[in-house]
Amino acid sequence: MEKKLSEFTPGERGVVRRIEGEGRVRRRIFDMGVTAGAQIVLRKAAPLGDPLEITVRGYELTLRKSEAACVTMEVAKDA
Repeated sequence: MEKKLSEFTPGERGVVRRIEGEGRVRRRIFDMGVTAGAQIVLRKAAPLGDPLEITVRGYELTLRKSEAACVTMEVAKDA
């Protein structure tokens, strides 16, 4: 099942399928290590939902919700 990273709930994990968006936003997301095939875990969201804290490639990263909306994820199945 695919959904946007911005729609994840804390503790949910998945694999990046594609990055949408254009120009600077897309480049910024790539530069932070969020690329196709990367595994991501949503750690927590701020009280109003923005920003989001994720773990990607072994480090913690904070994304704006608008940036996370550009990331299409394949939701990991629970083991």
